[in-house]
Amino acid sequence: MSKLRRQLGANTSNVVETKSLLEIKNRTGNLYESITIIAKRANQINIALKEELHNKLEEFASHTDSLEEIHENKEQIEISRAYERMPNPALLATQEFMDEKIYHRKNNDDLFS
Repeated sequence: MSKLRRQLGANTSNVVETKSLLEIKNRTGNLYESITIIAKRANQINIALKEELHNKLEEFASHTDSLEEIHENKEQIEISRAYERMPNPALLATQEFMDEKIYHRKNNDDLFS
């Protein structure tokens, strides 16, 4: 199991739970800013997981176009199933945000006007 998968799936469940909007808002002072931070982190997680999955599945790729050579690979299926069982990147990002594991800062362009 990769370091990324261990880190991300350690304490997050696959079940969607309701979150208090006030708690999310209180982290930054603005609900929409908080949601934007969560969305950007979810995108980062999603990209990292996709790259990792594609790298692992590339080991099993057949570079021939013959239909006779296509066969079922049990290891490839298990890898795919493991990634399917992982929590959604949005759930992971929300949990990180609520646990204050995401570093974010506000770009103050107004200071230079």
